[in-house]
Amino acid sequence: MTKKAQTPAVQNGNTDPNSLQLHKDPAQTDAAQIAAMALGGVAANAMTARTFAKGTFGTLDVTECVMTLKKRVDTTHGGDLKHAETTLTAQAATLDAIFNEMARRAALNMGEYLDATERYMRLALKAQGQCRATLETLAAIKNPPAIFAKQANIAHGPQQVNNDGFKTNTHARARARKPRTAPDELLEGPQHGSTDMDDRAATTPARGHPTVEALEPIHRPRKPRRKSGGGA
Repeated sequence: MTKKAQTPAVQNGNTDPNSLQLHKDPAQTDAAQIAAMALGGVAANAMTARTFAKGTFGTLDVTECVMTLKKRVDTTHGGDLKHAETTLTAQAATLDAIFNEMARRAALNMGEYLDATERYMRLALKAQGQCRATLETLAAIKNPPAIFAKQANIAHGPQQVNNDGFKTNTHARARARKPRTAPDELLEGPQHGSTDMDDRAATTPARGHPTVEALEPIHRPRKPRRKSGGGA
């Protein structure tokens, strides 16, 4: 792998399209710089995209692929999503074309080759589902969903936030569902059939009911004598 101190030039006859040219960073060693480039994500994805695009566009210059993808990443970091919108729109159109082709082939095999019809229809519906998901993602980028916050209390420093005046319907319903219990009251006075309770007053124990008292010794049954086998 060769290194060049200046900005990589556009591909020409003297440049090897398979060699990645890097700017020399004095703060990093060559091994550290190559490892950062390989693990950074941009170079690896550029290599993968270059490999897949070879069948359509031929051999692309690897340095230009990395630089082009790096510019798109920087644009996305800056908040410009035009490239993402362009990619999603183009992919949705491609997926729609795949759906129509697979559906056409399924229709041609209808009635004679049911197995082929089912396979083509499955591919058509998969392409249709991916097209719908792509369009939903594009719509979310163009029109992000709005999030409504009813109230946010943010206090910085010695501040007091009083929310007594803000009564929501949820709190009102919660209070309406909660049953109200009457306070415990001491029933006192002659109208309630009781007198004042005083734990300091002496109490007289009441006599038990006579019918449930213990039996006198005279009423207790006699213990049976134990019979012995020998003579007295």
